Amino acid sequence: IERVFLEPEGVRAYPGAVRAILEADLIVVGPGSLYTSILPNLLVRDIAEALKASRALKVYVCNVATQPGETDGFSVQDHVRVLEEYVGQGVFSLVLANSNMSFQLPAYAQSEPVAFEEGRTMPYRLVTADLVDPRNPWRHDAERLAETLISLYTDWKASATS
Repeated sequence: IERVFLEPEGVRAYPGAVRAILEADLIVVGPGSLYTSILPNLLVRDIAEALKASRALKVYVCNVATQPGETDGFSVQDHVRVLEEYVGQGVFSLVLANSNMSFQLPAYAQSEPVAFEEGRTMPYRLVTADLVDPRNPWRHDAERLAETLISLYTDWKASATS
């Protein structure tokens, strides 16, 4: 994939979706295919602008593993760089990434773990946790991910009220 675009350009968002984003307390973007699931939604200008304007805790959940033909060789920082190329800076409150790099992916998956590159900066606070599903190591464990997101939201809410 070389680039993503909307045709026609300037498509309008459903007003209820914009309202929901602006009224949300927690917005989770991802996990999902960067170019084919996440970016197409964020290319709708009203959605991106609502996301930027929202006062919610906005978390980008980076994939556990790369996707063949889409994010081959990508690090956490590469995912964020692509998001910012399309949507602009300052969209997220933080990035949530997997910390467990010890899992083995089956050869047929044609994937590798998405790691954070030490020494390479990122414009958002990074939070890491073991998010790997042991049965399907190229995916997130739904319970671990949910628990981590709830904990992040709870901490964020507590710090906002103190």
